[in-house]
Order: sequence, then C-alpha cells, then structure tokens
Amino acid sequence: MTDNNAPAHPLDQAVALTPINTGQWQGATSPAYANMVGPFGGTTGATLLNAVLSHEELLGEPVSLTVNFAAPVADGGFEVSARPVRTNRNSQHWWVEMVQGDETVAFATAVTARRRETWASTESAFPDVPPAADLSDASKEGRPKWTRNYDMRFVDGELMKEPHPDYPSRSRVWLRDQPARALDFVSLSALCDAFFPRIYIRRPKLVPIGTVSLTTYFHANGEQLAAIGEAPVLGVASANHFGQGFFDQSAEVWSQGGELLATTHQVVYFKE
Repeated sequence: MTDNNAPAHPLDQAVALTPINTGQWQGATSPAYANMVGPFGGTTGATLLNAVLSHEELLGEPVSLTVNFAAPVADGGFEVSARPVRTNRNSQHWWVEMVQGDETVAFATAVTARRRETWASTESAFPDVPPAADLSDASKEGRPKWTRNYDMRFVDGELMKEPHPDYPSRSRVWLRDQPARALDFVSLSALCDAFFPRIYIRRPKLVPIGTVSLTTYFHANGEQLAAIGEAPVLGVASANHFGQGFFDQSAEVWSQGGELLATTHQVVYFKE
C-alpha cells in the first residue's frame, strides 16, 4: 500500500519546482545535496531537466541535456524558465535558465523527441565486474553531503586511493539513490554527475575544481528506465585529457542486464 502522506524522496524535494507563470517556476537548493561549494551539480541539472518535463508544451522524452554552470549557485531560492525554441514533427529543442537575483547561474539546452523502433546496436561493451551485492557501500566520511544520497559500491577507482597502473583515472562503481528510488530521467540525469572528478582519481590529492559544462545523452526510453526500478546501475568513468587548467571526463551508465542507459561527458576547471 502506498503512503500518500510519506515525505517526498530527497531528490524530488531537491528538484521540486513551483509554477509562477507559463514556463516559469520557483525552486530552492537542498541542504541534503550540498557540495564543497554550492549544491551538487547533478541536482542543478536535474532541476533544469525537470522544468522541461513539467512544461505544458513538452513533446516526447529527453534525448540530450547540456548544462553550463555559469556561476556558483548560492544556497537558497532561484527561478527557472524553460521554453521550446523549435518544435519539429518528432523532436523539440529547449532553452532553460536558472536565475538568482539578476544573475544567470546556470543554463541548459535540451532535446526531446518521440522515439521510434529502429535498427539498434551498442558498440561499447558491458564490463565484466562483480555484482553490486558482492561489494560494500563506500564510506561517506569526510565527503560532501550529496554523497550520502547515493549507495556507491566501487569495483575499482575509489576516491583518493592509489590509481590503477593501467587505468589510472578509471572508476567502475555500482550506483543507486539512497534511500532507494525508482529510476527515471530526472534521477538518471543527476546520477550522471555522481562520478568524482577524475583528477582526484589520477592524482589522489585535493585541488580546487569546478564543472564548466556537462552533457548527458539518454539512450533508454522511459519504459526501459521504469523496468529497472530501484536496482543499482553500473557507472564506468575515465578522463581523456588534463592540461592548461581544464580536463574532460566521460562515463557510461549501464543496467544490470547490460543495457547502455546513458553516456555523459563534462569539462572541468582545475587549479593547482
């Protein structure tokens, strides 16, 4: 039996939006998803995606989301606006903006579409890893608050450990919301930013960093995500290049059954 009086999941509280006009909402940052500076970027992106999914003119389901972090998001309230800039027969292009005071702190572009059955092939390979049940949830001691909202079971590449000699920036980790929550586009978009900065894996020491831009491509539809339910998903993350104050990292997110659910790419600022 469903308890309709039960409090919303912490993620749903963090991305909640109250409509104030057509295509405009109010929201607020969540202390539960606090990062070292400001909120966890995954919830910022998920909030912007939630605005698209809440819009009365929405066509289809998310295909891609690119979030640009223009300035630090301050704790407290914000406004979000979303509008379709182009609607085609089966696809739609979106502009989304988060504002605090008179300042744009984050903005996004998104593509939604009506998916259809076509030929399909996945060239990436599902890794040979132990199941999540054989691994322990990583300690969150001394880590930002947002990490407590995820069950993280590392195969390898745990934060601030000695890097693997052959795959020095790679992490393979089973992930799911904590407390458990059924997977959907909002939770998947947030989870796609749950991979620690690769510089902390490659060189296990703390330096100032900040994500500049994050793009997620959704390869599964809503029905596929719903079928996964509360089961953990496998993330595989690695870096591509470090230098001149920036590095980029890529990740894949897989279901336990070997379906590639999403790929994600981000560029990150770092300072020595």
